[in-house]
Amino acid sequence: MSEFRIHHDVNELLSLLRVHGGDGAEVYIDLLQKNRTPYVTTTVSAHSAKVKIAEFSRTPEDFLKKYDELKSKNTRNLDPLVYLLSKLTEDKETLQYLQQNAKERAEFAAAAAASSTPSFSAPATASKISMQELEELRKQLGSVATGPTVQQSLELTRKMLRDKQNKKNSGQLLPIFPAWVYERPTLVGDFLTGSGMSTDTAVPIGSLPLTSQESAVVEDLLYVLVGVDGRYITAQPLAGRQSRTFLVDPSLDLSIRELVNRVLPVAASYSTVTRFIEEKSSFEYGQVNHALAAAMRTLVKEHLVLVTQLEQLQRQGLLSLQKLWFYIQPATRTMDVLASLASSVDKGECVGGSTLSLLHDRSVNYTGDSQAQELCLYLTKAASVPYFEILEKWIYRGTINDPYSEFMVEEHELRKEKIQEDYNDKYWDQRYTVVQRHIPSFLQKMAGKVLSTGKYLNVVRECGHDVTCPVAKEVIYTLKERAYVEQIEKAFSYASKVLLDFLMEGQELLAHLRSIKRYFLMDQGDFFVHFMDLTEEELKKPVDDITPPRLEALLELALRMSTANTDPFKDDLKIELMPHDLITQLLRVLAIETKQEKAMVHADPTELALSGLEAFSFDYVVKWPLSLIINRKALTRYQMLFRHLFYCKHVERRLCGVWLSNKAAKQHSPHSAQGFAGAFTLRQRMLNFVQNIQCYMMFEVLEPTWHVLEKNLRSASNIDDVLGHHTSFLDTCLKDCMLTNPELLKVFSKLMSVCVMFTNCMQRFTQSMKLDGELSRLALEHGTMLGPPTDVERAEERVRKERARKHLAEHVDTPQLASSFEATISKFDKNFSAHLLDLLARLSIYSTSDCEHGMASVISRLDFNGFYAERLERLSAERSQKVAPQLPAPRGIPAPAPRVAVTAQ
Repeated sequence: MSEFRIHHDVNELLSLLRVHGGDGAEVYIDLLQKNRTPYVTTTVSAHSAKVKIAEFSRTPEDFLKKYDELKSKNTRNLDPLVYLLSKLTEDKETLQYLQQNAKERAEFAAAAAASSTPSFSAPATASKISMQELEELRKQLGSVATGPTVQQSLELTRKMLRDKQNKKNSGQLLPIFPAWVYERPTLVGDFLTGSGMSTDTAVPIGSLPLTSQESAVVEDLLYVLVGVDGRYITAQPLAGRQSRTFLVDPSLDLSIRELVNRVLPVAASYSTVTRFIEEKSSFEYGQVNHALAAAMRTLVKEHLVLVTQLEQLQRQGLLSLQKLWFYIQPATRTMDVLASLASSVDKGECVGGSTLSLLHDRSVNYTGDSQAQELCLYLTKAASVPYFEILEKWIYRGTINDPYSEFMVEEHELRKEKIQEDYNDKYWDQRYTVVQRHIPSFLQKMAGKVLSTGKYLNVVRECGHDVTCPVAKEVIYTLKERAYVEQIEKAFSYASKVLLDFLMEGQELLAHLRSIKRYFLMDQGDFFVHFMDLTEEELKKPVDDITPPRLEALLELALRMSTANTDPFKDDLKIELMPHDLITQLLRVLAIETKQEKAMVHADPTELALSGLEAFSFDYVVKWPLSLIINRKALTRYQMLFRHLFYCKHVERRLCGVWLSNKAAKQHSPHSAQGFAGAFTLRQRMLNFVQNIQCYMMFEVLEPTWHVLEKNLRSASNIDDVLGHHTSFLDTCLKDCMLTNPELLKVFSKLMSVCVMFTNCMQRFTQSMKLDGELSRLALEHGTMLGPPTDVERAEERVRKERARKHLAEHVDTPQLASSFEATISKFDKNFSAHLLDLLARLSIYSTSDCEHGMASVISRLDFNGFYAERLERLSAERSQKVAPQLPAPRGIPAPAPRVAVTAQ
């Protein structure tokens, strides 16, 4: 069961039970997804489950009757449902809840009905009517109500089917029969009831001798067997879709009546089959039902030939009632099977694949009855011909010609261009989908391969290449499923190879993926050095002040100046300025198809203006059919990885810039330079953190996962495997780079923000030192020169300048360093340490509780000497000492160990 189906079923069940509030559907959906198995390895016992429910039920007869009715309609998943209900009978708590829920819903419905339905009172009966008048009234109402109502319901059904088919085949109206086909009942070939035709029954048949009675009844039976009323045997009006009943003259001799009652079921079956043939021959019921009706009409013709031969014997005086019963017995079973099939198709409203499922199941069930099984096989083969024609076009050419919506694969109107526009577009999954009710039961196991085979060939056809399967053979129905299973397997293998070769070799899929890795996963080092040097000043601006064409020009220059110039797909790389920062983008993506999606879409934009660095990202132009693999969803994941790596690289460059500017401290004396020690240490810790995180992501996540992807792509056998491997690669990279966990990402973002603010502070302080030093030197050089200096003045000036330089080197900004600067650095150190400890604590929890062993590598890199582990233990001990006096543990029970957690400051 797909994830979408689980969401749909859970929400529908909650709405039916009128469950509101509580934990919501997400809790149950997560529980079902964790406990579901990909393959069903057991089959349920419907018989024992049915017996258990019947024993539990207060009205077992009604339950068994309903079960048989649904079984006759060939209802899908009936046995698993019965098995589930039998399990519910054992769960007392669930039963009690369902009973209470049913009572509440019944009260709610009664209250709603009472408020909306006006009260009325039945009029008092003025007079009584006789039983004869009541019987006549009943017959008149029955004849008036049944005929037009059945006709109207059939017309309504045809109209609904016609509207559905015309909607699907827009621009091509399907043919319909003219109205007079349905308005002339004599064309049906069935009994004409309520037509006003009079029969000559002046002489009661009971007054005739037995020989004359038998002769008259044989003549009537020959008429009744071809759908015409006799003089003493007449058909009763139909009540809905029930079987035909007959009225026999009550004065008929009992022995003759007994034989007549044995022959009449054949006439009733003939009536059912004839009506079915005429009804299903309409265009609206589809080609499978047309073929089934045509096959039945062939068998009915054989029945009419038999009746004609019997009539010839009757005219020669050689046909007695006993002989009629003897000759009609072989046709009895045939007509009974045909009528049973017709009734089941009618009740189940079967069309297309559901009709074939019913016929196949009947063929299997008639294993012990060779005559009935042979008959069902004949009908199934005939009915499956148009369905298999559609199947052959789909699996051999990748086209669907299904005007009556009968095939298991349904086409939806989706545009290929949308793959590059919408993150959540599901072109590959939703352009062609499987319709469960139209899957024949004998093709149920192959439905997935049938869908994939046609999809593969369809992609190649849409690229302008005409493909035809070289191993194409006619698909013929047989009880031995292996025959057409082998043909579908061969077609699937061919289609998989054609599309895979087309993408891998013709469209160079692997080369495009390498190109994307070169830019989005920062595989091209010299290109990024050139690019970041060229765009550093431009990307510092607010995003609204950046000129995209200028960035495009700088990108083009960086591509031409680096080794990326040899990339044949470098022109597909584009620049995109995102409207949100990385965290907002990630949360919006994670909220798709959830309750938070609407809130995220309509949320107010952040008050802080984005800089170019926060909004910058690459984009990539992908054309059809590579957009099936590198779609908008995949590109968005690449963009999130790139923005994460790009910002880390930016922070590293800023910290390296601080390292370069701090070289100016060498001109000060050792005593004065001690004030910078804390800043230098913190800078090195930050640089160590950023570089180790980058090294982990590049060399322990991206590169190994990429090698696995390349290996899997080379061994892939079809395009679905390629899609799965590519999606798995991106999911693994996002998860191991801490982008799928909002909590880790927020803590990491705070660490990056602290690093950026620290670099800004150090740059301002370094610039201030440079400015003060320059002003002091200018004062020393020009402050004492009031005129042309003498030799003595020059000597004195040199001595004073040397003393001033020594004094400046020892005492410049000493108060500031002692107070504000050291306090600021201490605050940065405190914040950075707190956030880093928080990150390490969370990583430790995820690496142990969620079995994310990759996180342990990050911990070992960041805490390679155990420095932070000691601080975590010390903080944990301090917290436990503070909490212990406030929350004393009960005597006799050991107090639980405190959790190691650090709150971000």
